[in-house]
Amino acid sequence: MSATHDAPEATPRYTLWQLTLYALKLGSIGFGGPVALAGYIYRDLVERRCWVSEADYKEGMTLAQLMPGPLAAQLAMYMGYVHYGVRGASFVGAAFVLPSFWMVVALGWLYVRFQGLAWMHAVFYGVGAAVIGIIAISAFRLTRSNVGRDPLLWAIFLASGAITAMTASEIVWVFVLGGVLVWLLRVPPKWLKGAGTASALAACAVSPPAANFDWPLLVQIFGFFAKAGALVFGSGLAIVPFLYGGVVAEHHWLTERQFVDAVAVAMITPGPVVITVGFIGYLVAGLPGAFVAAAATFLPCYLFTIIPAPYFKKHGKRPAVAAFVDGVTAAAIGAIAGAALVLSHRSVVDLPTLLIAIGAVLALSRFPKLPEPVVVAVAALLGLLLRPLA
Repeated sequence: MSATHDAPEATPRYTLWQLTLYALKLGSIGFGGPVALAGYIYRDLVERRCWVSEADYKEGMTLAQLMPGPLAAQLAMYMGYVHYGVRGASFVGAAFVLPSFWMVVALGWLYVRFQGLAWMHAVFYGVGAAVIGIIAISAFRLTRSNVGRDPLLWAIFLASGAITAMTASEIVWVFVLGGVLVWLLRVPPKWLKGAGTASALAACAVSPPAANFDWPLLVQIFGFFAKAGALVFGSGLAIVPFLYGGVVAEHHWLTERQFVDAVAVAMITPGPVVITVGFIGYLVAGLPGAFVAAAATFLPCYLFTIIPAPYFKKHGKRPAVAAFVDGVTAAAIGAIAGAALVLSHRSVVDLPTLLIAIGAVLALSRFPKLPEPVVVAVAALLGLLLRPLA
């Protein structure tokens, strides 16, 4: 094994098999998109099982926010990397992504066979509102744990949340500026006083290779989705407009109705929201298209995790880097809260959906161990009852 990439810093209290099984479970039943999934990982691996330290989690969140690609998948990969290096990132990443991938492929097959999924809109009517409640709880818990009562972190949190809410997108420079601000105010480099050294964060650019299978169309699919995975920061909130511009407006692979259905599929299935690329790929080019679209999207995410990770593991405990991480984390959590506001405008559209969202918040607040899939299932049933099928 490579000492740089695979050597753990401390003896873990869990096996790679246990962590892989956890990732498989989270990918199978973890609803709510990247915001909620990041909250589940913190709750399960940091708070409950104590497999990963708070510092390692913050480093993973910072890396996931600074690098392009789906946030939740990158965070899961980094959790695998913490003690098991590249091998851990590979196993955990695959286990996290594959369950939802096969679910959206199955739904894609049903969609093509039956010419649309009318019931999906009724289910999403209820599930979308419940997801807002799940996101709100996750954002609250992350804020309480990572921002606390620190005035500087609160200022960054509020600014990031407001910018995300107003722009309906996650802007990476907000995270970077948040980190730099905390670094300069808390651990100013010596050169600001006179002389000395300063820390720098490394980034890397990767251009994925070409695709395979059914050449002309699949190569085009690979190129587009690789660009989406390599250039879009944050989460499904950011990648959806990018996908719309390419899939509907530029390439005309899907109609607007089909694209809306694809996003709905991602929201009513567990795992990362970005897995909608598998559904889109299936509609465009069948099973090969689903594989190519998903591989092209997640390959940059994987590389952008394992290549910078050694730097984070080696230098992440330095005071200057720790201060930078605190600032980025506060900005990231603020963006999560802002994203919840943006999504609420799309999912909480009337009194029934407002009540479903509030009910989800109250249920998860009163019963912290209540599994989120139970909340999602109840919301789906309410959606079928409250909104007649078209």
